[in-house]
Amino acid sequence: MPSLNDLIVAVATARDRSAFAKLFGHFAPRIKAYLIRLGCDAGSAEELAQEAMVTLWRRAETFDPTQANASTWVFAIARNKRIDALRRQRRPEVDPNDPALAPDAPAAADAVVESTQDVARVRAAMASLPEEQRLLLQMAYFEDKPHSVIAEEQGLPLGTVKSRIRLAVTRMRKVLKES
Repeated sequence: MPSLNDLIVAVATARDRSAFAKLFGHFAPRIKAYLIRLGCDAGSAEELAQEAMVTLWRRAETFDPTQANASTWVFAIARNKRIDALRRQRRPEVDPNDPALAPDAPAAADAVVESTQDVARVRAAMASLPEEQRLLLQMAYFEDKPHSVIAEEQGLPLGTVKSRIRLAVTRMRKVLKES
């Protein structure tokens, strides 16, 4: 009879169903017993054993007999399946009555008008900037690009980018303060 390692290699290289059946017959009951010893109920252990064997079928080509023997590899798969199942169980249930899930109340009309006016003021202030400063400010604040990326894209020294952005922010503050 071929070794367990040889059977996994046969599954990996030729999708040998009879080799897989032998592996299943050998490992499935052992994996189930192992999972029950870890604290799984019989039904969950059976399901996780099935999942581990499906993973063996799908991922047999990743088995490396120089790294581990077949039993070690298969039981590591089963252990990982158990860990995944525990993580899924520990996720809290969503409470539909949680106030954090309630939609925000519509904004007050005066706040909407004020926000619209603020946007118009910022656009006007941006339009008053020299083109090079406006472009760099837009890249830094609206496109969220780091100064080094802006310098590279624009073909400018990093210090020039920083000083132009600083000048633009200063001018923006002055214009917005006056309006």
